[in-house]
Amino acid sequence: MSQKAAAAAGPLFTPDDVAGLRATVVGPVLEPADAAYATECATYNLAQPTTPDLVVGATSAEDVAHAVTFAARNGLAVAVKNAGHQMVPTVAHNSLLITTTRLTGVEVDEATRTLRVDAGARWHDALTAAAKAGLAPLAGSTPVVGVVGYTLGGGLSPLLGRAHGYAADHVRWIELVTADGVIRTATPDHEPELFWALLGGKGNFGVVTRIEFAAVELTDFYGGGLWFRGENMAEVLDVWRTWAPALPEAASTSFAVQRLPQDEALPAPLRDAFVLHVRFSYLGDAAEAEELLAPLRAAGIPVLDSVALRPVMDIGAIHVDPVDPLPYVETGFGLREFSAETLAALVEAVGPGSDCPLVTVEVRALGGALDREPETPNAVPSRGLPYITFAFGVAEPSDLPFMDEHLAKYAAALSPWADPRNVVNFIAPDEAVNETDVRRLYGAERYHRLAAVKRRWDPHNVFRRNHNIRPSSAPTGL
Repeated sequence: MSQKAAAAAGPLFTPDDVAGLRATVVGPVLEPADAAYATECATYNLAQPTTPDLVVGATSAEDVAHAVTFAARNGLAVAVKNAGHQMVPTVAHNSLLITTTRLTGVEVDEATRTLRVDAGARWHDALTAAAKAGLAPLAGSTPVVGVVGYTLGGGLSPLLGRAHGYAADHVRWIELVTADGVIRTATPDHEPELFWALLGGKGNFGVVTRIEFAAVELTDFYGGGLWFRGENMAEVLDVWRTWAPALPEAASTSFAVQRLPQDEALPAPLRDAFVLHVRFSYLGDAAEAEELLAPLRAAGIPVLDSVALRPVMDIGAIHVDPVDPLPYVETGFGLREFSAETLAALVEAVGPGSDCPLVTVEVRALGGALDREPETPNAVPSRGLPYITFAFGVAEPSDLPFMDEHLAKYAAALSPWADPRNVVNFIAPDEAVNETDVRRLYGAERYHRLAAVKRRWDPHNVFRRNHNIRPSSAPTGL
């Protein structure tokens, strides 16, 4: 039966089936009519609700195994949620959602400089545990993001990425539940093809319940942000575009054109302000960092300067991303260059003379170790990509189509420099939703290899509520 026909037929399970699942799972098993259902399914993006037939709040890998077995037996697609920052919408028909928020364990091994992290842990959990041992994991820009999903999507650190590569490059082993409901461990030596595919292929091959990865010896860094008046963005970014590629690998930078709300939580200079936020981090000492920053400081006078010596726990101060859930639409894609022509197009599309209402339009400079294959290769598709851009607009749900129009306008303006490669975690829920787009993202050779792994481990495409990699020779309906 095709997905369309199955959806029309309604759920393939009975109340007795659900009772049986509840009897085997320790965590909650919830249906849409249950009081706790909405909270269990809630995502970070309030405009992208997920409404599965069932949601299972896993308390162990065994709970996950029971849920996956139930889903496969009853023809349900499986989706997974922890922090819910990148959820492809899960439709109401024939879907089972597994939440991992109860699996929050973090263990640090000081001798081997590694962390073992459960599926529901977030970066602030891992950062706190690692800091006690003088270690720093390759965390992302937002400490409230889940560790596992971030890592399976590559994991781009604004502090350690250019010096140490993607978070996925440092994974030692992965515990997961595959589509047959079996708890397995994949390593570079045991099931190496599955291990390769999981790191970059995100949720396509199973439900990851635990990972181990190496950390870096580091206690502090020099970094933060310089906010300039938005009206000066052309002059500042004309310096940034030649300054950023010349930085050493110990330094990282990005910028964001921001139209911020009137929010008392923001520093006074940023309330209801149009600003250019240039982010910077450096792994050396303050004097070296300031020498590197000198050309940028000479480009304009910031309205706010937060660059300082900081503990690793303060990694969130580099980007100052929103923490609380909100309704938004987004887009993200790779850029093969950021030239004078690219800058001119950016300024015209989102600069002071535009009608752009988007809250943030950012560009991140990549390069350095992010370009190099790790000792144990993985499926991360963005190596060699010099820049990525990401934009989002916030509004009440009824006004989000207006924001979508401006996202499309921005994407069109920068399309001459767009690259098919992207960091998987920066793909919007409604992007790369067909096989052609996913194949373009990974490239034909990598996609063919991923599809072969999918055929072996998930031949019926149980894990398809994602940016889906279909199993080789899968029927069109899957």
